[in-house]
Amino acid sequence: MHLPSTQGLLAFEAVARLRSVNRAAEELSVTPSAVSHRIRQLESRLALRFFAGHDFSLSADGISYLARVREAIEALQQIPGREGRSAVRQLRVAVTPTFSRQLLLPRLAAFCHTHPDIELMLQVTTPVRNMTAEEADIELRFGMGPFHDRECIQLQVDEVSPVCSPSYLRSHGPFFGFATARAVLRAHLLRTPLESWRTWFRAYDITLPEPTVGNQFNDLGLMLDAAVEDLGVALVRLKLGRAWLDSGRLVRLSPESVPSPNAYFLCWRHGAMERWECATFVNWLREALRN
Repeated sequence: MHLPSTQGLLAFEAVARLRSVNRAAEELSVTPSAVSHRIRQLESRLALRFFAGHDFSLSADGISYLARVREAIEALQQIPGREGRSAVRQLRVAVTPTFSRQLLLPRLAAFCHTHPDIELMLQVTTPVRNMTAEEADIELRFGMGPFHDRECIQLQVDEVSPVCSPSYLRSHGPFFGFATARAVLRAHLLRTPLESWRTWFRAYDITLPEPTVGNQFNDLGLMLDAAVEDLGVALVRLKLGRAWLDSGRLVRLSPESVPSPNAYFLCWRHGAMERWECATFVNWLREALRN
């Protein structure tokens, strides 16, 4: 077995927590050059890069590995027969409504089973303004990023395609792939500030402006429910709208899809990743959404 160096792991954890090689060196009672050398050796050994910038902000790989390092350190600190019940750590996570229902909640039981010592407090955030009623440890944000008031990692990208209900298609179609201005003008376009119709129009050289009239929704799930009720055609994010499509409540008007300029990001204030529960949740969600 070729295990990573314990000294390298401790050096990485200390620099990630303290955001300073000098302070980490002081804590570990070694020189700053020794700390830097141990981290470089560990990165070389694992073929990873832990830090994204000179301020020691963590890279995506750094966030993932830090959670595992802290789990290992905490486990090694437990004395056999004296473990007792670990103190429960509360973690406040702000999520948008449709993302939480469609992508987070179906996976959440696995997280709670694996990490019973983390108590989640889920809050609703408004996706249009990325605002929460209360302060959160981790926020899900939607948009183009980056968000300069937070550290963040991109969580999920998606593609968009036009959809409507089967009955709306029978009444107003066919739309022939929704690829011409003539086809688009036959439909009632459902609007949302979260996804612009310009994304679809530009991909097909449709010389129409962004619609300024018609029903508008500030939540993607609400807009898709409106499309189910025959209110018109919606531009759906395919991963987010999978449940509506798989159930047949909505049907695609084109087999093609277009990359959305928007994405979901996990965001946090400077220093939050020093907390084991924050790093653990971020790492878990990134991995869970890959499957």
